[in-house]
Amino acid sequence: MTRKKISLLILLSTALFLFGSLLIPKKYPVPVFEEREGTQYWELSTGSHIGYIKIEAEGPNRKSPVIYLHGGPGGMITDAVIETLKPLAKQGHDLYFYDQAGSGHSARLADIGEYSVKRHQTDLKEIVSRITEKKVILIGHSWGAVLAINYLQDFDSTVEKIILSGPGHILPVNQDLVGEISPDSLSLREPAYSNAEANKKAYNWRSKFILLWAHLFHSKLASDKEADNFFTYLNQKLSKSTDCEIREHQAIGGGGYYSHVMTVNSFRNVENKRERLKQLTTPVLILRGQCDNQKWGFTKEYLDLFPHSQLKVIEDAGHDIISRKGMAYFTLIRDFIE
Repeated sequence: MTRKKISLLILLSTALFLFGSLLIPKKYPVPVFEEREGTQYWELSTGSHIGYIKIEAEGPNRKSPVIYLHGGPGGMITDAVIETLKPLAKQGHDLYFYDQAGSGHSARLADIGEYSVKRHQTDLKEIVSRITEKKVILIGHSWGAVLAINYLQDFDSTVEKIILSGPGHILPVNQDLVGEISPDSLSLREPAYSNAEANKKAYNWRSKFILLWAHLFHSKLASDKEADNFFTYLNQKLSKSTDCEIREHQAIGGGGYYSHVMTVNSFRNVENKRERLKQLTTPVLILRGQCDNQKWGFTKEYLDLFPHSQLKVIEDAGHDIISRKGMAYFTLIRDFIE
């Protein structure tokens, strides 16, 4: 075989590899998303079609509604969260669990450039206005805690109390906090598995190209179905880093990949309102698992900014406190609210 033919063969093989790796849709061994019985829907003025579950308060003494904000971005409400917090209804609270735009039961947006922190904040503002004229109690987990604070800094008059579970960083991110060392008295531990390991195992050439395409052109190289299935596959790997020990977590379909990547991409556009947060007197409860993978410096910033904040560390729990310490999680929230 001549050198020219060898060069052409190598070129053709490379082209076929790139075509197969980057452009051919992939399938992932993940469960199919199933609609939860009892799901209702809001049509918001923003154009968001939002799926939610409402648990009615019991008894004549009606108190402030509770809204739960799930993690992600691009996560969704789980049955475990609903079942854990459902007893709050017996205390007189209406409970609302909604999937944020682009994930779970909520519709995917045609223009992925519309996913942003601002969009989620605007959706939450309208939801609060729809469900009550009184103040609400917000419970935010991980990214949901970030969203709760982003909402609070502009609409604190509508919020009675806030519970932050495994909170992510206040936006915009202060990278100087990454190296903060936690005090020995808290006995915090590193999780046995890292997000970096999970990302390395889950991402492939096509998923990396889809991410790059979304960031560069604000458009979908892959369908929502393929992208969401990859996100479910990725989260199954990432779930190993949410616990004190390495253990498999069952995958749950329904996450929203484009909501995730584009909302994260908008983090840098969020206005810094830390001075505004320092002035607020809203009571804040921070729950952190002993093995939470969120940097301690990010948790400490909440304590430093909010004069009426308190921290509770749950032993032998990771980022996902409910999976291991659901009763302790609920009890701390109930006592703080009541």
